[in-house]
Amino acid sequence: MVNILAADMTETHGTSPPRHVREMYARGIVALFPYLMDPYSKNGYEHFYDGESGSGYLAWRLKTIQRKSVSSERRGSSRELKGGGPTTRRDASFNPEMTLSKEQCSEAISFMKHSSDEAAIKQRMKMTFQYRCSMVLDEEKSPDVLTEFPRFKDVKGLVEQDFILLFGENVASKFLERWPTTFKQKVIQQCKALPTSSELEELIHSAEATSYEEEMDDYPLDSGWDSDLSSIILLLHLIPPSAQGRKRPGKVSASQAEKHLVVFKKSGTSIQEHVDAISSTTQPYLLAIGMKKSAINEFFIVLDKQVIPCKSTSSLGAFDELFKAHFVFGTIYNPALYNMYTFIQTTVYNIDIGKVQESPRVAEVRARLLH
Repeated sequence: MVNILAADMTETHGTSPPRHVREMYARGIVALFPYLMDPYSKNGYEHFYDGESGSGYLAWRLKTIQRKSVSSERRGSSRELKGGGPTTRRDASFNPEMTLSKEQCSEAISFMKHSSDEAAIKQRMKMTFQYRCSMVLDEEKSPDVLTEFPRFKDVKGLVEQDFILLFGENVASKFLERWPTTFKQKVIQQCKALPTSSELEELIHSAEATSYEEEMDDYPLDSGWDSDLSSIILLLHLIPPSAQGRKRPGKVSASQAEKHLVVFKKSGTSIQEHVDAISSTTQPYLLAIGMKKSAINEFFIVLDKQVIPCKSTSSLGAFDELFKAHFVFGTIYNPALYNMYTFIQTTVYNIDIGKVQESPRVAEVRARLLH
């Protein structure tokens, strides 16, 4: 019980929650289970947490969590490398008929940079897949992937092709098959039970809107995203970002996390100006271009000030490509989106089940949606 409560506390308040929060949990334990109350202590719950001495079962468990958190931070991304996720080395689904020599690989890369034949480019991309896989997981070489393979930036569908080569057609198709039929309506229904806010209500309304309603001139939520993207953003509210611990105090809200997922720009906006305004390296996010959020004409994936056009013009297809880009380019999830992405990875795509670290909230939501 103590472990479960401590996990819930750190999920909401970080690894170093304030004293009043610890006391609230301790008080709650003896309120729910009166027989656990200590009749000889001042408040009856000091054996779970004593604010004066900082001792008790909850305090000790929190100290253990803090030690593990510090150790994990020192190791950096090594945890994900040993477990599951976009930066994990794995055997690809695709087995080439022949392995290119270094000279043959260089010739194929040179050919792609100057060719205008998309079919030939896609074939050479397939031939150089193994080389690219080793490159994206090499810390020194990974920043140069889009320089070495610049056709990602003008030939649509290359992200999808690499993901299929990595995992196979069956895995690659799971999100587009399962989200509309298995998850979308359940996510909407679960969000209706969350504490209400005007933003949440607008998202639910947008997610439940039909295509016909979105196209109407008098549609009341003209500033909202379309139904599919609204339902994905609702998942962020259902599985919000975890608190970041002592070194990064505070909890990122779902609304703040959304800005790391998708950015809207009106048609006619200079994409290059948007990219030039980026001041630091970023994890992949969607850039949506259109007259309004519910009517997007083009989607792009932005990664480290590089722009990759999405093959799909639908928000659901664009998000599918965004998720896949993490594996194709070997980039970790944005911390604000980690919980949502791990849910999508394990529960929808069924990738690395049991290997990647999940928050208790991810497991809780999965249990609700799949039963």
